[in-house]
Amino acid sequence: MFDFVKGIGSKLFGSDEEEAKAKAEAEAKAAAEAQSEAERKALAQRYADAAFAQSLAGVVTNLGLEVEGLKVEYSDHVATVHGQVASNELREKIILALGNIAQVSQVDDRLEVVTPEPEAQFYVVKKGDTLSKIAKEYYGDFKKYTVIFEANKPMLKDPDLIYPGQTLRIPPL
Repeated sequence: MFDFVKGIGSKLFGSDEEEAKAKAEAEAKAAAEAQSEAERKALAQRYADAAFAQSLAGVVTNLGLEVEGLKVEYSDHVATVHGQVASNELREKIILALGNIAQVSQVDDRLEVVTPEPEAQFYVVKKGDTLSKIAKEYYGDFKKYTVIFEANKPMLKDPDLIYPGQTLRIPPL
């Protein structure tokens, strides 16, 4: 290894102008590579979002929730669902099925309802809640918990298995 004093000796470029040009070209190349990397990352994210959207559509299908022309898009923790459904009840169940997925913070509902009907309310379960307690609050009768349970099938398998943070459908009586 040999040591030399930097800045002394002949210059690779004949003038400051050529040096500035070379520096600008190097910076432009670095910027293009950075942009190219950002574009690759953005493309990879789009592919990942599209794959996750397909998984979300699979959730709807696997629950037996029928949607004509089902299309789900996903980006920035928002699931956008398109299609045509027979009832408002089915629409609300699809929204709940997608919204209760950990990576989804919002559902953009673009579903078309063939036979419109009164909309249900949504309720976010709190610690200590039971379906009976929620039924008493909404219907004045704790025995009507079965109405809430039926309204949330197939997402709920057991009326005793609800958890804080879960969103439930509370249908009108």
